[in-house]
Amino acid sequence: MTRRPNPESFLIVLVTAPDLKTARKLARVALERRLVACANLIPRIESHYWWEGRIESGAEVMLIMKTTRRHVRDLERAVLANHPYDTPEFVVVGLQGGNRRYLEWLGSSVAPIAGRHNKRR
Repeated sequence: MTRRPNPESFLIVLVTAPDLKTARKLARVALERRLVACANLIPRIESHYWWEGRIESGAEVMLIMKTTRRHVRDLERAVLANHPYDTPEFVVVGLQGGNRRYLEWLGSSVAPIAGRHNKRR
């Protein structure tokens, strides 16, 4: 019997980027380094925030990245090294649950088992 993946082993990371080109670069770096199993890009979000004592707003792209606790620090370093903002958003959210097959796919995609072929979902 296969052991059910522990949802608390997985994390969702939220990162905003100034444009699709930057968001795609960040997603590609994270995927190529196998730090994430998946990155969703949501274009044309509108962000409102405090910056240097003033309320600012602007168009951004939201990245939603799925990773593991074991990879989150390396993912943060990769995002910071490749992000144009001085203070990029990097927010980590834990999982409470999830579909067993999806979590198995996520875990095997981030930390592949040698010799195993991974099929997405």
